[in-house]
Amino acid sequence: MEWRDSFLDLILIPLSLLLPALYHLWLWRAVRRSPLSTAFGVYAAARRLWAAGMVKDSEKKGVLVVQSLRNVIMGSTLMATTAVLFCTGIAAVLSSTYAVKKPLSDAVFGAHGEYMMALKYVALLLIFLFAFLCHSLTICFLNQASFLINTGAIGGEHGEDRLGLPPALAGDYVGEILERGFTLNFVGNRLFYAGVPLLLWIFGPLLAFLSSVVMIPILYNLDMVSIKGEGEHSSGCVNAKKGDTNGNGCLQV
Repeated sequence: MEWRDSFLDLILIPLSLLLPALYHLWLWRAVRRSPLSTAFGVYAAARRLWAAGMVKDSEKKGVLVVQSLRNVIMGSTLMATTAVLFCTGIAAVLSSTYAVKKPLSDAVFGAHGEYMMALKYVALLLIFLFAFLCHSLTICFLNQASFLINTGAIGGEHGEDRLGLPPALAGDYVGEILERGFTLNFVGNRLFYAGVPLLLWIFGPLLAFLSSVVMIPILYNLDMVSIKGEGEHSSGCVNAKKGDTNGNGCLQV
């Protein structure tokens, strides 16, 4: 009887986790091969151009840098706070003596014993904890980037660098810090989305599987750029002004 109850969970839950994992593996490959065909690659290229421009004229555009990064930091703060609230609620449910599964026992397909319910809540707790960690690191990296751009220690009017780094390497370092922050923000958001199927798993594995299947085309429409202009930039570089390039007339993503 226990095997028949958990049969759907053993099949549908691994599939509901495997499908998004395969999609993001494909997305990572697409970003590496043809970055400007994906929204992530386009935004990464735009951020590097933006960072290069802000570093060159940090004295005049310092307020713009702070305001731009502040918006992202506020979003990451909201997501981190929401993840902590979810973790607190799940921990309260786990430590409570009230049997949450009882009102749902007759309506849930699949296993709904004490062990399975504990597994569902622990999986949710881990997902939201990792999402909180990613968003917390995002805030740290973006704060570092804001200080580096606004101190004027990198890339002054004549290209000097008071940190002792070559101007090109210093600009790359700022871009790398920004990319780390935005990549962690992306990962934290996707972990948060992964919590939706696990949350629906409480009501049965069928809902979790269906939500994963529905989520993939939605994410695909958000991640891919369908506009094709004259001459696709499949090599992963965009046009940049002199001084922002890597020596061959393009700025590497």
